[in-house]
Amino acid sequence: MGAMRIHIAADHAGFELKQHLISHFSEAGHDVVDHGAHEYDALDDYPPMCIAAAEAVAASEGADLGIVIGGSGNGEQLAANRVTGIRAALIWSVETAKLARQHNDAQVGSLGGRMHSLEEATAIADAFIAEPFSGDERHQRRIDLMKDYEAQR
Repeated sequence: MGAMRIHIAADHAGFELKQHLISHFSEAGHDVVDHGAHEYDALDDYPPMCIAAAEAVAASEGADLGIVIGGSGNGEQLAANRVTGIRAALIWSVETAKLARQHNDAQVGSLGGRMHSLEEATAIADAFIAEPFSGDERHQRRIDLMKDYEAQR
């Protein structure tokens, strides 16, 4: 996959990893948009930043991907999934990152900054960004079932 726009956000627990990934993705030729936190604040709250990143991904209509980062990634995933049309997946290994894209066409990957070494987290994020959706009928059918439910709410 060529260069793309990546929306990224993190709270204090993911701040160091976010800064690292911004440099890493930028050096790889991607256009990285930082949705915060813009400075380390041990008392900051992740939902506004994660929602902003997910909203930007949703507005791209499939052109962009996102990475949200916290301590475990769980809350950040939940926040991103509040945005209509977003499928955010907790990515905790290279395999789960690839499967989130292949099977679920997840547009946002959520990483736990306290769960991985910098090298592991970078490999997981790279796998998520690089992997395309398989387009398999069974996977699209399952995504469509979720979209149909969301449209009824």
